[in-house]
Amino acid sequence: MFRKVAFTMYPVIDLDRARNFYENILGLPASNAAYGIPWVEYDLPGGGCLGITTVTGNKPSADSGGTIAFEVEDLDALCADLEAKGVTFKTDLIHSPVCRMRVIEDSEGNGVLLHQLKNRT
Repeated sequence: MFRKVAFTMYPVIDLDRARNFYENILGLPASNAAYGIPWVEYDLPGGGCLGITTVTGNKPSADSGGTIAFEVEDLDALCADLEAKGVTFKTDLIHSPVCRMRVIEDSEGNGVLLHQLKNRT
């Protein structure tokens, strides 16, 4: 029986470069990098975990179909900050009835979705 999503994993080519992206560009603190294998985890305060690794030998892809979506507090401010840091944006602002989002590319070529719920009144 399934209990929960344990983590989302992205393959990376250069673990140090990927760590720099997630930790210094996005500002995520690494929660675990001491498994003795090339694997780093990022646990988010509201739940969810992203693991990055070179263990699988898979190639990163922004078009693979699977994408992690990070819930953010201020999408506009974050996008402005990331644009100033030279992050590649794969989409313009996407609007839905309940949210706004944009897709960026990490340092390895994986797609990362930035998501902000609209205020419900």
